[in-house]
Amino acid sequence: MSQAQPPADGPKKTRIQQKNRAAILEAALDVFSAHGFRGATIDQIARAAGLSKPNLLYYYPSKEAMFTTLMSNLLDTWLNPLRAMDPEGDPMAEILAYVARKLQMSRDYPRESRLFANEIVQGAPRMLETLSTELKELVEAKSAVIQAWMDAGKINQTHPKHLMFSIWALTQHYADFDVQVRTLMDGEDPYDAAPAHLETLFRRLLDPAQS
Repeated sequence: MSQAQPPADGPKKTRIQQKNRAAILEAALDVFSAHGFRGATIDQIARAAGLSKPNLLYYYPSKEAMFTTLMSNLLDTWLNPLRAMDPEGDPMAEILAYVARKLQMSRDYPRESRLFANEIVQGAPRMLETLSTELKELVEAKSAVIQAWMDAGKINQTHPKHLMFSIWALTQHYADFDVQVRTLMDGEDPYDAAPAHLETLFRRLLDPAQS
């Protein structure tokens, strides 16, 4: 599903209002993911949306408003793959499924991944509270699950949070460095071999039978 969807709250919008809001957020996603928040301008977004600047400002009074809406829409999608990790499931299967879901997100949502990365690189000034609360709480909970699996001898011991950092780095790289990856792959779709490669890496790291 696209992240550039009009907000559902507030008074019911007319069809043209819904269309314009969606066009603005789609354009904002393109511009923000390419230039970051600081480098993006309202003029760029208006041109990309095919609207005049005054018309755009009628819907969103600032680029902060557009960015906040995009990040709000993105957050649930971004956290859902980790939320889906089942404490009652088979540990290896759950972790490998999480890796697969994160890689698929890089394939399906490359602009969203770059938007998130740009915000983090800039110090997360518009996301710091979310990182310190919702994301931190989720990571703490899932780290405890992973540690329990390790303590039970179901997977090899490693640092749960660094394991998650490694998963993020090895999956989101394909979206955040898409041009570099595709250039070096000489026309081969990088996502053809990536799933098996990443599964092998994490299975060798975590499977007690391969220690």
